Amino acid sequence: MTKRIFISADHGMAIIYFLQSDVVSTLLDAGIEVVVLTDDETKEKISQRFARPGLTFEGLCLKQANEYAKKVSPRLQSLLIYLRRVGGSRRINTEAMDSHIWEVWGENGWKFRLGVWIPSALAIILLRNFAFARKLLVRIQNRFTPNIYADLFDKYKPDMVIASTPGWRMDRYLLRESARRGITNMTVIVGWDNSSSYNISGADVQWATCWSQLQKDELVNGSDWNPERVNIGGIPSYDGYFRKSWLMPRDAYFKLHGLDPNRKLISYASSFVHFAPNFPNIEALAKLVSSDSLAEPSQLLIRLHPSHFQDKPKIFAEERERVFELEKKYPQVHVVKPVALGGSLGYYGGEDMDEKSSMMAYSDVLVTVYSTMLVETAVHDTPMIAAVIDTPGGWNKPKKFSLSLKEIGDWPTHKRFREAKAGRVATNEKELRATLNAYLKNPALDLAERKKFIEDEITFTDGTAGKRTAEFILKVLNRDAEKR
Repeated sequence: MTKRIFISADHGMAIIYFLQSDVVSTLLDAGIEVVVLTDDETKEKISQRFARPGLTFEGLCLKQANEYAKKVSPRLQSLLIYLRRVGGSRRINTEAMDSHIWEVWGENGWKFRLGVWIPSALAIILLRNFAFARKLLVRIQNRFTPNIYADLFDKYKPDMVIASTPGWRMDRYLLRESARRGITNMTVIVGWDNSSSYNISGADVQWATCWSQLQKDELVNGSDWNPERVNIGGIPSYDGYFRKSWLMPRDAYFKLHGLDPNRKLISYASSFVHFAPNFPNIEALAKLVSSDSLAEPSQLLIRLHPSHFQDKPKIFAEERERVFELEKKYPQVHVVKPVALGGSLGYYGGEDMDEKSSMMAYSDVLVTVYSTMLVETAVHDTPMIAAVIDTPGGWNKPKKFSLSLKEIGDWPTHKRFREAKAGRVATNEKELRATLNAYLKNPALDLAERKKFIEDEITFTDGTAGKRTAEFILKVLNRDAEKR
């Protein structure tokens, strides 16, 4: 009988991972039927774009899932989410988890702090130190397993369920239901920092595939995964980068944004806007390129963050408008924004991979904070800088937690970037100018370190991660089928 797989793609990064790589196509070529569960509002648009025999699209029932989360013991469910987010083992670097603890403290009042945060601190001590406590937390969550997907399970009778997280998002309900039905399930790690920033699973998940040995160690040591059930498959989302399949012609790309082909291109990718303003970084770059104080005549292309297009809180939109004002003020400043797919997928739909890839490939230097684009830029062999120029007081808004951009340098992925010396860090405008000039004068600077960095972080650099990941999925699928 034909085997069938459910794939949960509740985020634009998952759309790229599964559908814009070789993962799904390899499964289909092997005779597997694939049902992709995705955002209900954009399901038809995604279906039209990726349609092919054997591939079906269904809605993820996110409205029902959100209603369940809000109506059925909402405080307890929220507490469980918080505990699994920050309760990973202290055997790994916990800096990212620690920042979230203080974020929750800073954005809530004293009643919450006394009634929830302090008792939670005691639970976190147990979770950080004892595997039995972490495993108990996973079991406790199973009590919240709604029957939201019963009709889909009954209709398709899947042999496997795959999600882009081990239940860290709304996919937790789908994964819990699959586990309750005894269906093989698996998670794929789509984000660079996922295995160090989120940790404890939101459901009983049996298998995982990740980018590298580094991520595998985080899953095993931080979240108690059985190492025999964690595969290293690379990151399929980047296969298109290695193959240059998304790359636009340089002249077409420069024309698209009104760029001067005779000036060096410095790009800035906004990041970590939830913790701190990016505007000091952006303004410093705008002044540097506009004053011609760099080693070469240059221009600036700014990529806004998806959060800049959220209606709430207003501070993100306000920063966006300040960036647009810079574009009006300085002729050598240009702005590009991520493309929105719509629905809950927002500005992470993978609609603009050609834009993103071309920006990294044709930039003479790319500047960001410590985002995943450091890895992606290294793939394009472009010099890169992590700029961490702070605004005193951060966002300076009541109940809006701010964190110094300098302080996040010790988060696991950020620390690895710094230790790899794959790029430079600039803490002020003087350092930013010096590092930019160093790269403009010598683009080969740190070349060997960049190559080593991507080999360590993503393992496979030959554009085969999608096929490798699909082959692992098929291996598990066939193994479990034989057991039955």
